Amino acid sequence: MSPKGVAQLTDMQPIGSLVSPVLMYGNPGPISDALVRKAYVAAYDRRLRHPAWTAEHLTLASLGKSALAGPEASEAGDRGKSAFVEDPSIPAMFRAKLSDYFRSGYDRGICAVPAADAKISQAAMDETFFLSNIAPQVGDGFNRHYWAYLEDWCRRLTGTFTDVYVFTVPLYLPKQDTDGKWRVHHEVIGSPPNVSVPTHFAKSSWRRSPVSTGAFVLPNAVIPDDAPLESFVVLVMDAVERAAGLTLFSDAVKGASKHICQTAKCQVVVRRFDDARKKAVGAPRK
Repeated sequence: MSPKGVAQLTDMQPIGSLVSPVLMYGNPGPISDALVRKAYVAAYDRRLRHPAWTAEHLTLASLGKSALAGPEASEAGDRGKSAFVEDPSIPAMFRAKLSDYFRSGYDRGICAVPAADAKISQAAMDETFFLSNIAPQVGDGFNRHYWAYLEDWCRRLTGTFTDVYVFTVPLYLPKQDTDGKWRVHHEVIGSPPNVSVPTHFAKSSWRRSPVSTGAFVLPNAVIPDDAPLESFVVLVMDAVERAAGLTLFSDAVKGASKHICQTAKCQVVVRRFDDARKKAVGAPRK
């Protein structure tokens, strides 16, 4: 505290570390559960029942594409051996449940490290299927299509760049109503209603040599295959960090970075992943 009684930045502490008689009989925090997995890191939002954000580090090795450091065939992750499960590390009261998604009309959209990004081991693959890594996504036209194309675009960056870091952030963005006022409208699924349905999803990436950053914000809705990826480009600070209340990159990183579309071709490759999977295993991506 300054001589004039004004609080200084150095006086601030994380709420979870505070020791005060006020919290003697209960501490409401934490709001988010920190999840450190083999292939990703995430913060789980207990109120919304989905990740607040996820982070992953993509390399050729993590994707199982490196002959030097990739996993042995017997150790590599196999999506067919994984299944969606509730996360036992989350208190039961705050968990997303399999029943929440049953007949909801939404896919169980993997936020961090989609299965194709976690081939380094079966354990890493299995962790991507925890419901703490899932958010409701529109299926046909989004999760199974354009969002999958964007995930594929992130993976393909490893063919040019040694290290690719990716943040995925569910967003709740306001929409102007007919009365001129801005409101956030979103659905909640489950019985009782537990899991919130994001209005948008953001993917933000950073890579070195040359250092570049960028972000894309996509509506959780049907997106035509021919929609240009660059039409979803936004400023990291204004459109993602401000809306999510997060700091994804330091000011130094953002100041020294080129725009992502200046160092890589911002264009998705349209591949009907769900159609190929139907032929392979007889089921859509969910």
